Amino acid sequence: MAMILAYWDIRGLAQPIRLLLEYTGTKYEDEFYVCGEAPNYDKSCWLDNKFKLGMDFPNLPYLVDGDRKIVQSNAIMRYIARKHNLCGETEDEKVRVDILENQAMDFRNGFVTLCYNTDYITFVDFLMYELLDQHSMFEPKCLDEFKNLKVFLDHFEGLEKIAAYIKSSRFTKNPVNGRRAKWGNKKE
Repeated sequence: MAMILAYWDIRGLAQPIRLLLEYTGTKYEDEFYVCGEAPNYDKSCWLDNKFKLGMDFPNLPYLVDGDRKIVQSNAIMRYIARKHNLCGETEDEKVRVDILENQAMDFRNGFVTLCYNTDYITFVDFLMYELLDQHSMFEPKCLDEFKNLKVFLDHFEGLEKIAAYIKSSRFTKNPVNGRRAKWGNKKE
């Protein structure tokens, strides 16, 4: 009997699950829920049925494998991975897999936040700007082949408050690093 993987009619959280199912040769069927159009994005197709499915914590995505009903994307991934010995062999490997799983989800969640946010700026943008600016100071041509990163730097520096700060006497251009550093340790 084929498993059933239910999710919205998008890639979202279900796509890594689909990829894993395909990779392992697992038979499954997609069950898609379709969100309504703007401005309300009606979700009644899911909301009207979620508590009728016999799940302790009904959520999307969910996987049905016989009598087993699993929610939470990473729990589903781990369930499938355990069946195919894809969780690591040794305890060290398993710990490493757990760490990478969570690192990947942090990375994903940051990107998703950006995709659904009209403001498009998070604290991570400040971290990335600083790193890219320092790399550009170290090797001025390092971003020449990465147009999108150069656009990011220009856009960030063009933000009204950031531009004013960079032009102010409060802005620290150098030193970048402490006195013991071999680069960026001098005030210019």
